[in-house]
Amino acid sequence: MKQVTQALRRPSPSRVATTHAIHSAIHQHQHQHQCRYTHTHRHRHIQQQQQQQQQGLSLRARGGTLKRGGQTSRVPSSSSSSLVAAAGAAGAAGEAPRVAIVGATGAVGQEFLDLLDQRNFPLGSLKLLASARSAGKKMEFKGKSYEVEELTEDSFGDVDIALFSAGGGISKKFGPVAAEAGAVVVDNSSAFRMTDGIPLVIPEINGEEIDNVKWKSREGAIIANPNCSTIIALMAVTPLHRESTVKRMVVSTYQAASGAGQAAMDELVLQTKEALEGKEVTKDIFPIQYAFNLFSHNSPMQDNGYNEEELKMVKETKKIWNFDDVSITATCIRVPIIRAHAESINLEFEKPLSEGKARELLSGAPGVSLIDNREENTFPTPLDASFKDDVFVGRIRKDISREGNNGLDLFVCGDQIRKGAALNAVQIAERLLSH
Repeated sequence: MKQVTQALRRPSPSRVATTHAIHSAIHQHQHQHQCRYTHTHRHRHIQQQQQQQQQGLSLRARGGTLKRGGQTSRVPSSSSSSLVAAAGAAGAAGEAPRVAIVGATGAVGQEFLDLLDQRNFPLGSLKLLASARSAGKKMEFKGKSYEVEELTEDSFGDVDIALFSAGGGISKKFGPVAAEAGAVVVDNSSAFRMTDGIPLVIPEINGEEIDNVKWKSREGAIIANPNCSTIIALMAVTPLHRESTVKRMVVSTYQAASGAGQAAMDELVLQTKEALEGKEVTKDIFPIQYAFNLFSHNSPMQDNGYNEEELKMVKETKKIWNFDDVSITATCIRVPIIRAHAESINLEFEKPLSEGKARELLSGAPGVSLIDNREENTFPTPLDASFKDDVFVGRIRKDISREGNNGLDLFVCGDQIRKGAALNAVQIAERLLSH
């Protein structure tokens, strides 16, 4: 994928040369994708858009119930007795956590494996879980071959931390099951983000909210990973918000194919090839041509004219900040980029905040890098952010539409698969180990 985007970026003297370069990069992308694991497999696109449910779930899970303060509610589960038996057979947690990846064969699942390896995450054991269709396939991690297992209600009795990225429907069904069995679930879907009592966490911003979760206790918990666009925006905006409270935020997003899964990335590559060859493009994932085009985000449209992706940014920001007194509006757009999102952000503050102070704050913020060179007209791009852990910020400038210094504009780029999804979840797991 990296080679594909680099080929698209490189200038060429003619369309023929451009086409040749893209076709060559596409071939490399496809070859690497096929050889990455011992057995070739096609990644199914899982695009489940469901309404968020207020299930009364909360942070602690024990004995078939989830507890918060003095209130208790049942965990939705189809087989509570089997879970109790599995948890009883699991034994105490060891020094290193036993980790499961749910949705291991998807784009984020693969990124989980890369990050666990790159960051030397301590593992007592590793279990790879996916649908029955993917069960039996082989994946490699640290030179060892692992067989993908079918996800069932009995999968979690010997799991301490479960990293979920298999869609909201799977999370709603199996997240409470895993928590009841004693695992701490870090969920990448929207299933629990707005559920009262379940923390919605960006470790650099509000990591302290999970410091009371003890994975060795085997009491179980669910922690929600925010939406990718929310994470990328708040990594840049929160350091400024802490200095001078944000009153209003206007966001326009330019979102990559990766947000819709591996199948969308593959189809964008295929459409690019087909379009350059003058063929009718394949449209299996989106009903609109993606290559050389852009369109309103594909999440369901609401009666008020906003789509679900836009409303996620509004609601999740307020929950993460624990601050309702901020006005937020968003417009979310799909653009033909492989894996990194870009966002244009306009901010209004309660008190003045200069460009210089903003740069100072952002330059010292963890997980943030500045690319803000006016003289050379150099600012963040999705290619800069691809395969990188940091969120990149630039175009920091005074909002000239208002008087005074109470407004700023920013341009932000971040890797959707890494910080927007897998990296944030792994950082949550790392924090669990350190507290």
